[in-house]
Amino acid sequence: MGEKVVAGQFDLSDRQRYRDKLRRCLTGLERLLAEQRFDRPKNLMGLEIELNLVGADGMPKMLNGEVLERIASRDFQTELAMFNLEVNIAPHRLGGRVFDRLAEELRTSLAYADRKAGEVDAGIVMIGILPTLDRDDLVSSNLSDVDRYTLLNDQIVAARGEDFVLDIDGVERLTCTSKSIAPEAACTSVQLHLQVTPGRFADVWNAAQAVAGVQIAVGANSPFLFGRELWRESRPPLFQQSTDTRPPELQTQGVRPRTWFGERWISSAYDLFEENLRYFPALLPICDDEDPLKVLDEGGVPSLAELVLHNGTVYRWNRPVYDIADGVPHLRVENRVLPAGPTITDVIANAAFYYGLVRALAEDSRPVWTRMPFEAAAANFDAACRHGIDARMTWPRRGRYGGTVEVDAVTLVRDELLPLAEAGLAAWGVERADRDLYLGVIEERCRRRANGASWQAGTFHQARETGLSRDAALAATTRRYGELMRTGEPVHTWPVGLPEPAPLG
Repeated sequence: MGEKVVAGQFDLSDRQRYRDKLRRCLTGLERLLAEQRFDRPKNLMGLEIELNLVGADGMPKMLNGEVLERIASRDFQTELAMFNLEVNIAPHRLGGRVFDRLAEELRTSLAYADRKAGEVDAGIVMIGILPTLDRDDLVSSNLSDVDRYTLLNDQIVAARGEDFVLDIDGVERLTCTSKSIAPEAACTSVQLHLQVTPGRFADVWNAAQAVAGVQIAVGANSPFLFGRELWRESRPPLFQQSTDTRPPELQTQGVRPRTWFGERWISSAYDLFEENLRYFPALLPICDDEDPLKVLDEGGVPSLAELVLHNGTVYRWNRPVYDIADGVPHLRVENRVLPAGPTITDVIANAAFYYGLVRALAEDSRPVWTRMPFEAAAANFDAACRHGIDARMTWPRRGRYGGTVEVDAVTLVRDELLPLAEAGLAAWGVERADRDLYLGVIEERCRRRANGASWQAGTFHQARETGLSRDAALAATTRRYGELMRTGEPVHTWPVGLPEPAPLG
């Protein structure tokens, strides 16, 4: 969805032509896979972080156009709403001190962006959902002034044909409606990319699906929306409901939502692209002039533009990506599970845990996905979103007896998954100093049962106990979060609660 999309009207012939073109693209992908035209292994990873613009009062600032003008860097881009930005870090080869280098690059980039935002009395906050967002902030008039967002909103609204219903029942319950997809802009995430060869793609994707719940459990950072305390990671239900093209009748029939965990383990990247065509109608039926099969016949590499565009409108938590670099096609797994923040150290720790874990699990002689039903992975994801670091998980039993067992997420991570992540990072060639530092952050979160969501909730409740109103407590929590985020110290070290006021005199 990063490509320029020109707004316009679509007629019936556009949709039929697009469907035909999608099928040709899928055939083109099948041929590329069969002919082994994809890039050789490069061990490349990439990182994107969505950010919020916030005023000194902790409230969102609708200023991304002005801030981007001042930043003037191609590393920063617009996101869905005017209080959102996104930073993209160039691909890095996994190995050595890569995570320390990434952390330093992010510190430099975000400090610069924060200074530029300060010129218009704003600051940058990395958080899954900004606690101070109000329903009036998430309306179509606050969508970024970019054609593709306007067109995407129009098409999703038209497909649904009625207001979107948000109904999330957590610690408290939120029920409301929206006339646009703007509430989706509340969700700010970290996207982790891993370039993989076609032969390894299925194993890496299956491994990523298997650990999605664990990622959320240790990394949850989105407990509030519209003044309500909901799930520890409220982004997934919010994202699904705010982009749901299905009216209630289609939901009852079991039609799949466009924001989707999936329903099965796969054997090829082709499986996912094919499912996208089979299950999901086109939202943006925009065709280009390329004939992908003719390009292949002539020895070229097709862009598969329609397939790429359609894939960008199906919101899997682990998404397949087809791309071309230096004239050579490649595949990536894009992991979209994690919320932004709380600090750069926390983001990099989450990344190190993920890359190490998927490497180890993908190469296991008894893969986890052969020992655990897919439904268990989906249930783990749901449990982690609801309960965060206190979630319980279903996981394959160790030893020769097989079957699954229910276990605390923190016990699973500390006893079984952290050693696997350590081995996986070692296999990537990541130096011990990086492995120890960043996996140590995950271990400490588990030891203290503390992450961004638990800190936000604990600080909010303490603020309420001092007599602050709900809105004032959320604003104070957000301001304190921003202060601690800027120290760079990982969230498990943050003292819960607001600082005591300085004594007078």
